[in-house]
Amino acid sequence: MSNAMARLALMTYRGLGVCAYPLASFYLLWRTAKGKEDRKRKAERFGYAGAARPQGPLIWIHAASVGEMLSVIALVRELRRLDIAVLLTTGTVTSAQVAAERLGADVIHQYMPLDLKPAVGRFLDYWRPDVAVMAESEIWPTTMVELQARHIAQVRVNARMSDRSFGRWMRYQSMAELLFSKLSLVVAQSDIDGERYRDLGAWPVVVSGNLKGDAEPLPVNQAELTRYRQQIGSRKTWAAISTFDGEEKAAAMVHRALKAHNDQLTIIVPRHPERSDEIEAMLLEKDLKVARRSRGDAITPETDIFLGDTIGEMGLYLRLTDLAFAGRSLLTETGGQNPMEPASIGCAVLSGPHVENFRDAYQKLVRNGGARIVKDVEVLAKAVHYLLTNDIARLRMIDAGQATVQDMRGALSATLRALEPHVNPLAMKARLEPRAAAQ
Repeated sequence: MSNAMARLALMTYRGLGVCAYPLASFYLLWRTAKGKEDRKRKAERFGYAGAARPQGPLIWIHAASVGEMLSVIALVRELRRLDIAVLLTTGTVTSAQVAAERLGADVIHQYMPLDLKPAVGRFLDYWRPDVAVMAESEIWPTTMVELQARHIAQVRVNARMSDRSFGRWMRYQSMAELLFSKLSLVVAQSDIDGERYRDLGAWPVVVSGNLKGDAEPLPVNQAELTRYRQQIGSRKTWAAISTFDGEEKAAAMVHRALKAHNDQLTIIVPRHPERSDEIEAMLLEKDLKVARRSRGDAITPETDIFLGDTIGEMGLYLRLTDLAFAGRSLLTETGGQNPMEPASIGCAVLSGPHVENFRDAYQKLVRNGGARIVKDVEVLAKAVHYLLTNDIARLRMIDAGQATVQDMRGALSATLRALEPHVNPLAMKARLEPRAAAQ
């Protein structure tokens, strides 16, 4: 694709967005019916503000879903210590709920506007951010063009580039260079991610490590933790966390295979809790007794599966076990889930082979003995059985995992250093200007 063709393709994309704008309401209604949109705040997706813009400097941070949102919490807190207002946008209802629980009034939360020119233009005209900071990997062409038109610096933090995405962008390199060259700074998770962003036209690019390694400890309700620990008693536990379709069935197969050998409780925490009715029905068909967190069910000696179907309570579920399988990795080639959360809390970590989104973290954890990769359900069952019955091996994995995560810390400091040219002038301005609601 030539440069001229790339520009034409981008213009066409933006033009189609303008044409599609009147139909966007139907798209949002469909997502609302599936529980993926907040009906009361639908206007924010069209760029209409749901809060007043404060006076003074404002940094816009976008974190699409829960994982990205959790990775930027510590960064948001550091920026707030500089007295810079932060507008935090997310793309999902669950990430919005976690933002409210973890950051509250520290930030102004809005839903990300649809990548359509009228919505993005309205959003930027109202909020007038001084810097736009996007977490990880989302690319929204219209938003990038509109930010550049307003001379707003665009920064990518904790940036990653999966094998699949990199391959797609390389097939359309002129388009990639047209978009990625609009970025003012890329702070990449790993050397591989950094090289890929450079190859696609981004500059400058620095490598910080993964912000998830510096994430704050997952919170937990101590009273609930104590209550469930008492109910579980001396039973062995293992957890399948952040699971995707099919992985809950795999966890049930593992439980059934081991039930005759171990008096274990299996904890299943689906990545999307709205699937929990379907998951429970599947488990009941297999004659497994299920307790659901959302119903407040007690865990009895007869309970086979504790279904963690709530949002924002991963800290509870991980503290009920010391062996965790991280999902989105066994039966789906979509890149894995964050292993640093369970490792840092004190869990031996198991994962399927599809971990490209966290390749660097898994390489270090596996090399140091804090995580193991399993190729299929049969090997997962063998690994769970071995670690549940071998305390020494499990404790060694836990120690190795916690030490590895500790060694991986430092990404937050590196990211803040990289952001200094964009942030320091705003911090000075914030100190000089009193802030009050402007609109």
